[in-house]
Amino acid sequence: MGGMGSFFIVMLIAMGAYSIAPIRDAIGSGANVVFGPMATIIGVTDNPQLWVILILILATITGCYSSLLQKYTIDYEKMQVVQAKMKEFQKIYREAQLAGDEKQLKKLNDKRTRMMEEQMQMSQEQFKPMGWILIVTVPIFIWMLWTVSNMQAAFDAGTIVAMPTITFPYLGEIMLNGISFFLPAWILWYMICSICLSQVIRKALNIGGL
Repeated sequence: MGGMGSFFIVMLIAMGAYSIAPIRDAIGSGANVVFGPMATIIGVTDNPQLWVILILILATITGCYSSLLQKYTIDYEKMQVVQAKMKEFQKIYREAQLAGDEKQLKKLNDKRTRMMEEQMQMSQEQFKPMGWILIVTVPIFIWMLWTVSNMQAAFDAGTIVAMPTITFPYLGEIMLNGISFFLPAWILWYMICSICLSQVIRKALNIGGL
């Protein structure tokens, strides 16, 4: 499961939960007990432009947490062995097909079934840490949705004079909840930070890309 895939699974679950008002408010206000003070320490209250830094920090937290869980719940050595065996098998299978060796292909087809089952088991193992990852990542994502929504409501009511912005290369300055590539700017920034940081962390921890 790729980093992009993991991100969108989290995003879809979080947005589904966010659409249910009691769940949204309970998780948002609960998470605010932790992340509200963090935002204050960073200085977001006095300088809303620091939302860029806050999102980067939250993406770092989720990246480290998920990568460490994956490292200690998935047998990457076994996964690499299975992948190497499958690659070698596919090479032999293609050679037998090109040679038209029906006898060899029959033997390989029996082996192919066993290897596909083994590969399926390894694919299922990649989902083992997902539940634990969601416990931390979904509340963070919902808190950001909840906070940005509250900021927008305050802006619409005239309580705050301007929404924070994020400046992207080539795209320029976009409001935090402004749409870019079909996504709110803050989600796009979080996605970029999360995926890029996760790859760096996984490289440092010597684990495979998920």
